[in-house]
Amino acid sequence: MRIETKLVHGCKGFDPTTGAISFPIYQSATFRHPGPNQSTGYDYSRLQNPTREELENTLACLENGTTGCAFSSGMAAVSTVLGLFSPGDHIIVSDDLYGGTYRLFEEFYRKYGMEFTYVDTSDINSVSQSIKTNTKAIFIETPTNPMMKVTDIAAAVEIAKNSGILTIVDNTFLTPYYQRPLELGADIVVHSGTKYLGGHNDTLAGFIVVNDNDIAEKLRLLQKSVGAVLSPFDSWLVLRGIKTLGIRIERQEQNALAIAKWLKDNKSVEKVFYVGLPEHEGYEISKRQASGFGGMISFTVNKVELVERILERVKVIAFAESLGGVESLITYPIVQTHSAIPKEIRDRIGVNEQLLRLSVGIECVDDLIKDLEQAIG
Repeated sequence: MRIETKLVHGCKGFDPTTGAISFPIYQSATFRHPGPNQSTGYDYSRLQNPTREELENTLACLENGTTGCAFSSGMAAVSTVLGLFSPGDHIIVSDDLYGGTYRLFEEFYRKYGMEFTYVDTSDINSVSQSIKTNTKAIFIETPTNPMMKVTDIAAAVEIAKNSGILTIVDNTFLTPYYQRPLELGADIVVHSGTKYLGGHNDTLAGFIVVNDNDIAEKLRLLQKSVGAVLSPFDSWLVLRGIKTLGIRIERQEQNALAIAKWLKDNKSVEKVFYVGLPEHEGYEISKRQASGFGGMISFTVNKVELVERILERVKVIAFAESLGGVESLITYPIVQTHSAIPKEIRDRIGVNEQLLRLSVGIECVDDLIKDLEQAIG
């Protein structure tokens, strides 16, 4: 079955109990037992809930994994992944990544004795050279946030397997519609489901998908013990959002490519970072490991003063955090998503005062370009 059909129908396709096409919201914290030592398969919603279960199984199906776990946010998912490791363990991490992930690693897990090394994972040699005797995993964002660097997942996996360590891939930007890291050999895939999977800027969610039973068992124990699980209603919202993921992200990509080309020709724009441009360093790798380029663009303007002007004057595009929804959003990474990143790292990767990040929505692309044109001036 092709992924377009999987998106629409999900795992079960309908509720077998009632025949409901829209999978029901089982808004219950607890479930009645038929008798002593008997269960319907559901006991308490922190352990499992039918609506969340359908969503988890749907994500596993889309990523071609065996087990999916749904959480109350993307950061809850990432934190759960780190629960697989112990004090003294070392993890190699993409140096260009979401600031909240960096904050979680540095301000919380480092004080518990874990070690992190931040490298340009698009440079495979740097990844290989960073492996130490206590290295346990490589954590990759690809494309990265916000500089849109592309890591060769299969090459990173080869290094990891030769060293007996795990490969973890944040697949938020491309989703399983365009990229399936497990098929390339990765061990763990994480998502902020708040973004493209939900797709409507109306719910927080996070996901982990794996295809190894031992890892799955450990994650399930962490999930029910920590308890940062996705609610039934939010699970239903993401299930509903996933049904239109394919047509949404295709439209967002079409719009993004047109906008990226327009930005390239604008005299006030210094540089455009969009994976779908043939001159992008990761273009060929992306074509090899993904079926699309997504809807995320970053660009630098040639004057710092232009940033405030653009953020104040956009009308159709909203100046707001987050990404991946049907509405176009523009973000100022240095003060919003990446304020937790130390200045020396920001300077090295290019997150400066002239950089803006654009999450392209599904609006008419002509209206989006006109909005940027009047805002930039």
